[in-house]
Amino acid sequence: MMTADKEKRRAISREAARRRRRVETDVFGHLSSLLPFQPSIRTHLDKPSVIRLTLSYMRMHTVLKGNAWAKAEASHSVKYGQTMEGAEDETDLEKRERDRGQDEEKRQLEAAQETSMYLRILEGFLMVVSTEGDMMYLSNNVSKYMGLTQIELMGHNIFEFTHPCDHEEIRNNLRLTAEDVWCGTKRDFVMRIKSALTHRGRSANLKSATWKVLHCQGRAKVCVAPCSVSCLLLTCQPLPLSHTLLSTHTFTSQHSMDMKFTHCDQRMTMLLGYSPEELVGRSIYDLCHTLDIHRLTKNHMNLCLKSQSVSGQYRMLVRGGGYVWVESHSAVIPSVRPSKSRPGAHQPLCILCVTYVLSGVEEPSLQLSLDQTVHRYVS
Repeated sequence: MMTADKEKRRAISREAARRRRRVETDVFGHLSSLLPFQPSIRTHLDKPSVIRLTLSYMRMHTVLKGNAWAKAEASHSVKYGQTMEGAEDETDLEKRERDRGQDEEKRQLEAAQETSMYLRILEGFLMVVSTEGDMMYLSNNVSKYMGLTQIELMGHNIFEFTHPCDHEEIRNNLRLTAEDVWCGTKRDFVMRIKSALTHRGRSANLKSATWKVLHCQGRAKVCVAPCSVSCLLLTCQPLPLSHTLLSTHTFTSQHSMDMKFTHCDQRMTMLLGYSPEELVGRSIYDLCHTLDIHRLTKNHMNLCLKSQSVSGQYRMLVRGGGYVWVESHSAVIPSVRPSKSRPGAHQPLCILCVTYVLSGVEEPSLQLSLDQTVHRYVS
């Protein structure tokens, strides 16, 4: 008798568990069908991914809710005005609604094409990160640069994928200040993130991922409503950038690890007036505008810690007087030790810079250093 009761209870329990699993599967299936992804992607999502992506979607919806609310109000006022006027019949209203829907679809298509064009020009991807570090959104071209798809990254915390030594700098940039509330101060920093791309451009396992250096720029979006989410809107460009736009307004230079020139190309003479020979042994800090030394120092520190960096815009002094605005993209070149096959191939650790001249000579009559004064009156 006891055995029969136990078997009956077990059967009831198994049936209840099956029912719960069916209900759970139906709920997750319905939830995944609401996500704004292609059906081929939605059908392969597991339950944790559905929850993670749903939370990311809800957060992004909260961030964008202000714009949607404004559009809804405008639409309501238009409809209300039409109702009060009563000048149009039912068929005219239906036709106008249909035309409006077609126009909206056309605008969305144009917006998607425009966004795709911007992402190709950017040579990077977009990222929206909450102040807690959750990656709420990444543009779908992230896989081209990281080897990880948009689905794999969205909803995860950025600290799970970034180098431990960069966490403090990331936290400082995620931290909001009073200035962010009023005007949304700019963010400009370099961080290392896991990349599953191999040297041949293929995707590898995340366990064998390497570190890729990203140059991140953007602004903070502060939301003060009770249920809203504050975040950073960032453009992320992998370094080193492809220097396919080398022109007469670009020069390359090589430096020792203390930023002293060891080599410089001939374009330096045309752009800034210095001959390559007179720069060898001098520090790049000697050519930097005093008010921009901090930018060069930050760039130098990033190079020493992360091997790649972008300086941002700073002023470089011209030989006879004045200055030009430039931006330097730099990378540390590993040292080469001599071997049996190449006994004379010793090359110490060095820094390679590609510097873009962004302006003409400004204030040419102004001497900002003793060197400029000497060059102006001696030569």
